[in-house]
Amino acid sequence: MEDNEMTAVYEEERPGQPKSPRHTPLVMLAFTALFAALTAVGAFIRIPTPWLAFTLQLLFVFMAGLLLGPLYGALSQVIYVLLGLVGLPIFTFGGGFSSIFQPSFGFLLGFIPAAAVTGAIARNSRSILRAFLSCLAGLLAAYLVGIPYMWLILNYYIKASYSFGALLMAYMLPYLPFDALKIAVALLCFRPLRSVIDKTLGRA
Repeated sequence: MEDNEMTAVYEEERPGQPKSPRHTPLVMLAFTALFAALTAVGAFIRIPTPWLAFTLQLLFVFMAGLLLGPLYGALSQVIYVLLGLVGLPIFTFGGGFSSIFQPSFGFLLGFIPAAAVTGAIARNSRSILRAFLSCLAGLLAAYLVGIPYMWLILNYYIKASYSFGALLMAYMLPYLPFDALKIAVALLCFRPLRSVIDKTLGRA
């Protein structure tokens, strides 16, 4: 091996040097898998209130978008949904392909565009205002998929009769204060966690 080749290898592997760009996709895939797992765990963290119980899934969806960006953030939710569809009991109602007939399955599908929209608006900005707006847009994306899907399943599969207004009153409005709480927690966490990810990727 020539001297210049040995020097290049030494410089690449020397401790303390930033990671080579070729490692970035592998690290991002690892973070993607982590957020898929966190979304699964969030399904089973149920926080009761006098009115209803809510999970922490949307919190991890917001964090995936804010920290991983639109591509890897959405991919984390695609992985989560696919793992549940193949049979892993990681949905609040179980798992398996029959999950598509659950009225609330549309909200799980909505996690995918929610993470993508959140990441697309936030990008690499550390602005709290931009992060807040991106989470609001992501929340809107989740409901734009979840509520129509629920309406279709209830009215055409279960053969119940529900109007859009009734679904909004029952399955969106009561949850909005808790969605706002999840956004607040995401905003508190995303800057410190962004620093961790940047250091891991050698950006810091």
